[in-house]
Amino acid sequence: MQPERVVNPKINTKKQVCPWQHVRTFDNLLRPLIHNPRKLFGPYVGRGMTVLDVGCGRGFASLGLARLVGDNGLVIAADLQPQMLEMVKERAASAGLSDRIRVHRCEATRVGVQEKLDFAVAFWMVHEVPDELAFLSEIFGLLKPGGSFFVAEPKVRTSRPDFEQLVQKSQNVGFVVSDRPRVFLSRAVLLSKKV
Repeated sequence: MQPERVVNPKINTKKQVCPWQHVRTFDNLLRPLIHNPRKLFGPYVGRGMTVLDVGCGRGFASLGLARLVGDNGLVIAADLQPQMLEMVKERAASAGLSDRIRVHRCEATRVGVQEKLDFAVAFWMVHEVPDELAFLSEIFGLLKPGGSFFVAEPKVRTSRPDFEQLVQKSQNVGFVVSDRPRVFLSRAVLLSKKV
């Protein structure tokens, strides 16, 4: 007789990760116009910073962030899928940014980076995370005091009540809402860790 499987009711096991084969549809010729990394992240990211792009996909945000952090900064491009990370490496090499971008393969339940961060971004990926509270807690722990976490979720996948519930969860782990940036086709928030 098999033991009964115990499932944490707070973990959504039905969430799915976007397959790497589909991600090219997101990074098209229009994306730099509607989600320009300099405009989105420039007010919050400076030279020499250590930044995490979690759920980096093909590295669209990672490349833009690498330009913002400059020669002495570091962008950690983290994703579950090794195919995504290979694409990031190729794109970083083509753009001459390999020295500023380090790829990191995370797990479904853990990001697993060791560096303390000045800034983190999760662009259109939190809705794929099985345990949002654990994820938010981990990011909070990785940020330096005064660090920020930029979260953007697609409107087509995340209702306003669901997004506000995510914001509430982030506040429950210690984040403070410091901005509500406008992001095309998205719901967005900038969360900060108090000094």
